[in-house]
Amino acid sequence: MGRKLKVVGLLSLGAVAGALTTIQLQAVAQNWMAPYPLDELKQLANVFEMVKTTYVEPVDEKKLISDAINGMVSGLDPHSQYFDKKSFKEFREGTTGKFVGVGIEIGMEDGLVKVVTPIEGSPAFRAGLKSGDLITKIDDTAVKGLTMDQAVKKMRGEPNTKVLLTIFRKDESRNFPVTIVREEIHVQSVRAKVIEPGYAWVRVSQFQEPTVDDFVRKVNELYKTDPNIKGLVLDLRNDPGGLLEGAVAISAAFLPQDVTVVSTNGQIAESRSTLKASPEYYVRRGPDPLRKLPAALKSVPMVVLVNEGSASASEIVAGALQDHKRGVVMGAQTFGKGSVQTVRPLTADTGIKMTTARYFTPNGRSIQAKGIVPDVWLDETAEGNVFAALRMREADLEKHLVNGEEKKDEAREKAREEAKKKLEEQMAKSKEPPKPLPEFGSALDFPLEQALNQLKGRPVAVSKTVTERKAALDVETKTK
Repeated sequence: MGRKLKVVGLLSLGAVAGALTTIQLQAVAQNWMAPYPLDELKQLANVFEMVKTTYVEPVDEKKLISDAINGMVSGLDPHSQYFDKKSFKEFREGTTGKFVGVGIEIGMEDGLVKVVTPIEGSPAFRAGLKSGDLITKIDDTAVKGLTMDQAVKKMRGEPNTKVLLTIFRKDESRNFPVTIVREEIHVQSVRAKVIEPGYAWVRVSQFQEPTVDDFVRKVNELYKTDPNIKGLVLDLRNDPGGLLEGAVAISAAFLPQDVTVVSTNGQIAESRSTLKASPEYYVRRGPDPLRKLPAALKSVPMVVLVNEGSASASEIVAGALQDHKRGVVMGAQTFGKGSVQTVRPLTADTGIKMTTARYFTPNGRSIQAKGIVPDVWLDETAEGNVFAALRMREADLEKHLVNGEEKKDEAREKAREEAKKKLEEQMAKSKEPPKPLPEFGSALDFPLEQALNQLKGRPVAVSKTVTERKAALDVETKTK
């Protein structure tokens, strides 16, 4: 089924969990022989008629049906979703790495939108926005209380339209307004540089259609800058996922030909597949882009950096490289997004994203609600972890998939409450929010420093406090 597993859905910019998603562009076949629950369907029709005829105000029939479909699908799990015309358009735009907006990668901090980095050449970049800036208002709407998706939607729009952002720049202790004209943004999902002679850093922030070509171009530039690279750090921190083919291709760049990268298993035959490090599993058209990579990439010593924000497709890459012992995985336990969502169009403008399979690492591990456990545990900073315990994971999401009777992760909830209390106490004393983490790839990036120590054979400052979180799927043992 290598060619049937198509595209994964991007997700809002920021540290949110990506959805490993396949797209089937053919219409869904109607199986009229299926045993439908006729009494319940009749009840649904009766409710529809009752609302239409007796509600206090006239209702839009199409909206009623759309809301019913949305409720049916979203009630399954956190990743199944009904796409109306607008959201389906946004989803398709996301997979191409292009959208209309202001051009920033974002996260959340203290309930506000945080600029992780402005995309080079974008309107936000030209307007002077900086990493660490906090967006407090979007036009006349206060950001506090908005979800990340809501904030993203307000910043996106039509080309050549204006949006007014109110910025708080902490290092200057000032608020100021910035008016930005929206335009089409080309997301840069790969960054790379030679950190010092012999050692390179490659960051993949999302897996989109241009990602593999960008990866090949950036890696070739690295080897032109330094042909004698003897250590490489693949940085997947806060990578929420994206295209499945991208994850397979990036894995294949470092792995031997034809070894297993990932497998999937679901209820129907087309959801069961094994994807390998071979062009037929990641090339949709044209020649193999990986053929241009230097041969040295297959054997260069490497470290894979991950954290709680590494999800879905990025977990596939980390799991494949870990199982094949191709690199040392360092950092924190990943998000734990181990399910596949298939997107099936309903009409030309609408569709459904529905969970259809689980995915497994080459050694057969399911990471659902657990994540990839690093080989070497690292803290976020030299002083310890600041935000790690506060980050949401798959196991924290309501209705996430489990493999049996789930027991409440009281230890994790306690850790989150303690971390929240500690931050509140620090803010009460200093009257300032905690210092944001350094930008990934900067000279102050503590985990990157430890990754370089690992490659050089030097002592690594391993975390002394973080321990493995078990999967939230305790299966009760019953005797018969």
